[in-house]
Amino acid sequence: APPLVQDTVTQSPRSASCGKCVCVSCFLRSLIFPFLIRGGKPMPLYTFALAFMFCGYNGYLQSRYLSQYAVYADDWVTDPRFLVGFCLWLIGMLVNIHSDHILRNLRRPGETGYKIPRGGLFEYVTAANYFGEVVEWCGYGLASWSVQGGAFAFFTACILFTRAQQHHQWYLEKFEDYPKFRKIIIPFLF
Repeated sequence: APPLVQDTVTQSPRSASCGKCVCVSCFLRSLIFPFLIRGGKPMPLYTFALAFMFCGYNGYLQSRYLSQYAVYADDWVTDPRFLVGFCLWLIGMLVNIHSDHILRNLRRPGETGYKIPRGGLFEYVTAANYFGEVVEWCGYGLASWSVQGGAFAFFTACILFTRAQQHHQWYLEKFEDYPKFRKIIIPFLF
């Protein structure tokens, strides 16, 4: 088994900070979405409080680890774990952003009611935005090669898989013409 990154002690300040900066930048991308939301429905206080606690605690864990404890080798940005993780993160981010764009533009100004999302990965799954987010954070977990990053990916997947199932069931009940071949969150599988 390859040695853990944390065990590596030889590093130059420039390359070590390069690996950290990329991981921090990947994590900070999560701050973009709230600024893109238009309107929206009220959220129960309990749900808001749980989400706030999760995000606050997770943000603390990720930033504390990357700023204080992470030690990456000089060549970490060329390590296959980092490269594959970064590529997954980038693909997931692009899927997530594109899917959110489709969802935000389902209604024209002044329209109300619900519509079936079409285009992009929505042709294959109900929760394309959640799929992108899970891929994104699994990539981050791999690129950071940390327990904190892995835990973030795992718990994000657990939460979003549950929400995706609920959304899928709602669409099936709400729309008679909802595509029956669409999977819940993972194209062609689940």
